[in-house]
Amino acid sequence: METFKDKFGNIIRLTDDQWNHIIKEHPEVEPYKNRLPDVLIKPDLVKRSKRDRDTFLYYHYYEDVYQGKYLLIVARTRDWLLLTCYITDRVKEGDVVWKKD
Repeated sequence: METFKDKFGNIIRLTDDQWNHIIKEHPEVEPYKNRLPDVLIKPDLVKRSKRDRDTFLYYHYYEDVYQGKYLLIVARTRDWLLLTCYITDRVKEGDVVWKKD
């Protein structure tokens, strides 16, 4: 298990089982595992999930990821568990919790 600190000082847990699930479903993120701490501590945008109020979405845009995409981390605040991570070019709906100036 690994732990990372987020923008707000929370400790986010990533279990080995969860990481294995993530790379099975989204193998394209495996080379970017080393960027997970940056996404959490220096996000461009943090939103609250529209479907689950206990879930935060952390977005960080990278020019060198698929010629410009977001690396998105989804974490549940109920137990501060990193649920998933994937690459996307769009921001989901939901309330903005924090936005980079």
